[in-house]
Amino acid sequence: MRFYFPDSQDQVSPTYDFLNEEYSPYRVRQRDDRYAHEVLNPQPYDGVLVSKAIVDGSVKGSGKYSMPQRERLYRFGVSKFFRLPDNVSTLGDCGAFNYADEEVPPYSVDEVLDFYEGCGFDSGISIDHVIFGYDPDVSDAEVNPAWVKRRQISLRYAEDFLAGVQARGCKIEAVGAAQGWSPASYADSVMRLQEIGYQRIALGGMVPLKTDDILACLKEIDTVRRPETQLHLLGITRVGSIEEFAQSGVTSFDSTAPFRQSFMDDRNNYHTPTETFTAIRVPQVDGNPALKRRILSGVVSQSLVKAAERECLKRLRGYDRDPGLLDKVIDILGEYEQLVVPEKKSRLAAYQRTLEAAPWKTCKCTLCRKCGIEIIIFRGTERNKSRGFHNLAIFNRKVRNIVQSSAPEN
Repeated sequence: MRFYFPDSQDQVSPTYDFLNEEYSPYRVRQRDDRYAHEVLNPQPYDGVLVSKAIVDGSVKGSGKYSMPQRERLYRFGVSKFFRLPDNVSTLGDCGAFNYADEEVPPYSVDEVLDFYEGCGFDSGISIDHVIFGYDPDVSDAEVNPAWVKRRQISLRYAEDFLAGVQARGCKIEAVGAAQGWSPASYADSVMRLQEIGYQRIALGGMVPLKTDDILACLKEIDTVRRPETQLHLLGITRVGSIEEFAQSGVTSFDSTAPFRQSFMDDRNNYHTPTETFTAIRVPQVDGNPALKRRILSGVVSQSLVKAAERECLKRLRGYDRDPGLLDKVIDILGEYEQLVVPEKKSRLAAYQRTLEAAPWKTCKCTLCRKCGIEIIIFRGTERNKSRGFHNLAIFNRKVRNIVQSSAPEN
């Protein structure tokens, strides 16, 4: 089971000064900042997924790559651009969610193949069109015509894509994209893609589905799936079902969820192999819009807030050396919480659980050893992304352990 991390140009600076919260004056982002696979041991993922829409843009506008970054990607190729080790594979896709509101995908087969070939991907997914809806019981006569059209578009593009790969003599592995709105429609898409000639198929549009619905689709697909056909789940995590996914022919998947939970989730910000913890929020006074409004309106004193902010960081760092300071840390965190977000439910109980467990002290990953308690502090992009990278390594290890434990003995 291979785990791919979708790229969104997320990096950390190895020389960032947490104490003074400053970057090196000599820092050049492209040259000096590092991707997760460059700063983490154990390995955080088995592959990187890069979308054409992220690199080249789509109908919604430009992508997340600057023009110099885009030019470097095409000039160096994806492996050299990301400085990937040999054991990390690359997968290209079109980024269907970026043009989901359009009647038809905005790219031609030749444009997509130019992207895949130009960047030197190991594998590339055919152009597809996301279906917004799921109804396992709808009849062919009653199904939404727009869903039918989008599935037909995806299948037509898949046929043209494979033909284009073969005509060009491309070295990339062609991956067919399957869309559907029910177990039966997904199974039919897989059957037709196999007939076209695909041996690896990516299942799209399943992100909103419940796990039971995904498993129902995989069960139906299994009735038509050939032994050599491998499945990829687009955007799906669901660690608890990895073993069942593997038994249904799933050999790879991609997700940003473990990374994004580090700064998007309300509670589950730091992962361990067995549980999750809430990161300690010490928002920056100068970077928090809500807090700045409270200061400007005269509700709180700027000097008081800044003093509490500094004291929170000081006591947290002191606690990292002396666990006997726990009560003092909780006290100042409570004071700062009341100054910043007095109207919200307190997180102090969750903070105390995190600090008492001190999971960063027992973690063996390179980032936890380097950052110490800074990695558990919810504050600024460097700490939050470092914590997200840590989560990726933990997640990938969980997946590997599940797959290894479920493998049949010889």
